[in-house]
Amino acid sequence: MSQSAVDICSGNRELDQILSGGFTSDRIYLIEGSPGTGKTTLGIEFLLEGARRGERGLYVTLSESAAELEAVAESHGWSLDGIEIYELLDPGQSFQNDSEYTMFEPAEVELGETSRVMLDRVLETNPKRIVIDSLSEFRMLSQSGLRFRRQILALKQFFAGRSNTVLLLDDMSTADHDLQLHSLVHGVIHLDSPTTDFGSERRRLRVVKFRGKSFQSGYHDYTITQGGLSIFPRIAYRSSQARRSELEPMLSGNAELDALLCGGINPGSSTLMLGPAGVGKSTCATMFALEAARRGERALIYAFDESPRTLVHRAYGLGMDLEPLLADGSILIEPINPGEITPGQFANRLRRAVDDDDDGRRTSVVVIDSLNGYLGAMPEERFLQVQMHELLAYLGSRDIATFLVVAQHGMLGTGMQTPVDASYLADTVLLFRYFEAGGSIRQAISVVKKRNGKHERTIRELQMRDGKVVIGTPLSEFRGILAGTPVYQGPRDSLLEKRRSKEQTDEG
Repeated sequence: MSQSAVDICSGNRELDQILSGGFTSDRIYLIEGSPGTGKTTLGIEFLLEGARRGERGLYVTLSESAAELEAVAESHGWSLDGIEIYELLDPGQSFQNDSEYTMFEPAEVELGETSRVMLDRVLETNPKRIVIDSLSEFRMLSQSGLRFRRQILALKQFFAGRSNTVLLLDDMSTADHDLQLHSLVHGVIHLDSPTTDFGSERRRLRVVKFRGKSFQSGYHDYTITQGGLSIFPRIAYRSSQARRSELEPMLSGNAELDALLCGGINPGSSTLMLGPAGVGKSTCATMFALEAARRGERALIYAFDESPRTLVHRAYGLGMDLEPLLADGSILIEPINPGEITPGQFANRLRRAVDDDDDGRRTSVVVIDSLNGYLGAMPEERFLQVQMHELLAYLGSRDIATFLVVAQHGMLGTGMQTPVDASYLADTVLLFRYFEAGGSIRQAISVVKKRNGKHERTIRELQMRDGKVVIGTPLSEFRGILAGTPVYQGPRDSLLEKRRSKEQTDEG
């Protein structure tokens, strides 16, 4: 790398983040992807950034007209003033009769002429930034892989030492597309649009290679919106981000639940709320969010399964008034539509929210309700645990307690199934169960895992009545509660007395 080579902004802040500062100047890069993935938009962003910095830009187009490029820019609210658009092929010459070529094949003449005219234009205007769109035209004119490779090598030698940063756009539309080009350029960015069975179209970006410096590898989701490419860099957790040990344990505000956890939840830890639908998982997670807000901190609730109105109404019926805390920003409830958001987009949105502390509040609690909804946003299930691990590690490094709600399939018995095994990811696991006793359906709660502290190993009854959440004494007279098929082992008179006492309380 020459001493004069420096990083230059790509025109997209998130892409610069992925590239650890942007493109290295005076180099040639390949931007490849199928039609409609945003290559032209990325190229225009690159040139517009140069225009803002007073750098001359040249867009060489072999496939689109200047009017079409201006229409693309207008759709994003951009003006191409200050950027030269050069239509390399004159439409009037495209119908030239092949009989005029007497000694050579038409492609041989056109390839040389196309290259010569383009390079003459570069010499004439001396631009700092250049976009060539697209290489498919050069590939078709070359008619063979060897001639195409030689042509790209000639371009590389021409631009060497000329202080030009060049983006080559390739729509990969020809059948003989191969990887030869990758070895000739300084960096390769691949734009992809994988097929999905349901929901909005999804796009992702990957840096295939980038010589001379590190970059953020892997796939990064992005969308094309008015204003350009919105890229969502994959969250990369750094092990050097250590947690603070002086923070106090996080309480729920319910003395019995905090006792079950032997003093609450550790900051920076993750807690899995596991059980069938309607058993009280979301309610218990909301209790931690409410208590955090009362301490002057911020709690974020991402609702995949119910509307904010339903969540607020349900919480109010159990003595938790969220309205004032929503009004002052202590609690934020954001509804998420799994069919309209990608996992990378969700993780990026969450990261920005927890990093936003302009009002002086530190985010200490994040509730994802539920992980079933998050799973619905995944294009392929096998990637869920990897992405979730990165997300939890990042939140943990910020001393944020994360609560993951997972609804199991089924209601009672041994037939209940978990859609994804996330228990190994969580530091703490709270298990909720329905069980039948005395002719009624009851609920139970227990802590089956707490990686970073002590916890009770009892199973207690969980009730939501009289506008509050009540956790009872250990269910020591039953066995088989976690399986949903309990067997009562205590004195029969004791069970009847409990039923009679409950009926009198309900009548009262």
